[in-house]
Amino acid sequence: MTTIALDAMGGDHAPRAEVEGAILAAREFGVRVLLVGQQEAVKHELAKHSHRGLPLEIVHASEVISMDDSPVMAFRKKKDSSVHVSARLVKNGEADGFVSAGNTGAVMATAHFILGTLPSVDRPALAAPFPTSRGGVSVMLDVGANVDSKAVHLEQFAIMGEIYYRVIFGTRRPKVGLLSIGEEEVKGNELTKEAHNRLKRMPLHFVGNVEGRHVFAGEADVIVCDGFIGNVALKISEGLVEHIGTTLKEALNSTLASQVGYVFARKAFADFKKKLDYSEYGGAPLLGVRGILIIGHGRSNENAIKNAIRVAAELSHAKLNEKIEQELSEVGVSAKR
Repeated sequence: MTTIALDAMGGDHAPRAEVEGAILAAREFGVRVLLVGQQEAVKHELAKHSHRGLPLEIVHASEVISMDDSPVMAFRKKKDSSVHVSARLVKNGEADGFVSAGNTGAVMATAHFILGTLPSVDRPALAAPFPTSRGGVSVMLDVGANVDSKAVHLEQFAIMGEIYYRVIFGTRRPKVGLLSIGEEEVKGNELTKEAHNRLKRMPLHFVGNVEGRHVFAGEADVIVCDGFIGNVALKISEGLVEHIGTTLKEALNSTLASQVGYVFARKAFADFKKKLDYSEYGGAPLLGVRGILIIGHGRSNENAIKNAIRVAAELSHAKLNEKIEQELSEVGVSAKR
């Protein structure tokens, strides 16, 4: 049975959303979940739900990292936080992966120092799913693990993202694109130009540059970029989705005269929200660390937590890290050499 450690104290709705998500995951997927957090708070939340016979256990962690804590200071001073304990469970082989919807910077810093990176990985990358107009999903990386990158790092991101896409979405040969300001090879800054030259020589299905307007069009399955640019793109996209949702809701409430028309419109609006709902994808994996780590949105609800646990279990079962290490070793892409 796959075992996933869950930071039960991370996220805006902890520990309620975490406990409910863990129960759903254990029931639907048969995953053993270690609820890591302040024992009394987690036990109190568990008592509200029927969970007899489910593979759920509480692992006590006395400290909590808040969203306002400095990532580095949280790592240094809160050694018994739910994030630290979860990472140590993975390092010690007591869990196959861990999930957290807590302070992203603190989670990444803790994973970097406690788990470390794979031997062939220079820098880990955060991969985020973007729903496309074709009904599928594109994955963008890096979306925030690094504020600046070299071309060799973008090469590694491309390989890790391509492997991740194969494992999760079942596409045999995913299309890989490089995010830039134009489709032409000569467009972009020095980083994207060098990365383009490197990527076209890699054993990947590289489709060249993609522009920001192509992110949701499904032009590429894996979109590679620097972490600073990727994080800006992610945050703008999240804000735009919220804005469109609010605007559509206001329009429906103010202009529909027919009750029948209102019912159909509400159904269409619900379908629209589901397609763009981050909770359907669970969270973003931090690729390249020694262990499986899924970082969820701070607002993660129980559905997002459930799906994050599912993805963590799938990546562990598929031996994602072994595949990343093997393929990076074969192509010899590293700034360390």
